[in-house]
Amino acid sequence: MRLEIETRRFYLGRDYSEALEGAGALPVHIPLIADRDYIGDIVKGLDGLLLPGSDTDVDPSYFGEEPHPNLKKVVPEKDQTDLLALEEAEKAGIPVLAICYGMQALNVFRGGSLIQDIGSMVDDCVKHEQGIPLERRSHSIRTSDEGILAGIINGNAGGELKVNSHHHQAIGRVGNGLTATAWAPDGVVECIEDTRNGRFVLGVQWHPELDWQSDSLSRSIFGSFVGSCK
Repeated sequence: MRLEIETRRFYLGRDYSEALEGAGALPVHIPLIADRDYIGDIVKGLDGLLLPGSDTDVDPSYFGEEPHPNLKKVVPEKDQTDLLALEEAEKAGIPVLAICYGMQALNVFRGGSLIQDIGSMVDDCVKHEQGIPLERRSHSIRTSDEGILAGIINGNAGGELKVNSHHHQAIGRVGNGLTATAWAPDGVVECIEDTRNGRFVLGVQWHPELDWQSDSLSRSIFGSFVGSCK
């Protein structure tokens, strides 16, 4: 979930749960209680872990950097809970689907780094904060011909695909045991995957939950994740 600091509410947009339920899963919300025993007990009852997007940034201290001037809001409970959940999911060997902020948290968990602000740090970048309508697919991606995403695309990897885009940070140094398998036209990494055979750990920088009802790739991402959980 997320934390709205002003009102002290845990919350999460409906799209993630609806996409999971639509793919045949029973979604369970995890509140941001950053206690190892609590998160461990929660994860023991799960078949998979979805790390959703967030309106916050990962604290750059986790990857050894000082905060960039354009760093947005940091919520310690969000960072701590997501990292604990990833640790427990790794111990349990369950599938992981990480979306936008979730993908960035996954990369940091594996020892990688982040580009703290695309607009000021990536030359000739495309627009990665498209605004509304949120589900509009705004820029193309280039994909690898191997890996989880390639399998989901069903042999069409390498052709032009378009995705929505709602982020100002991106993957910097790719984390341990991960590999990049999709890129925006400006070179920004759009997908990371686990390198181990038979291990479903997939991170996407776009938001497939926003258009899963109308886009076959987005729908297939959730279907593949839930199938792996089963």
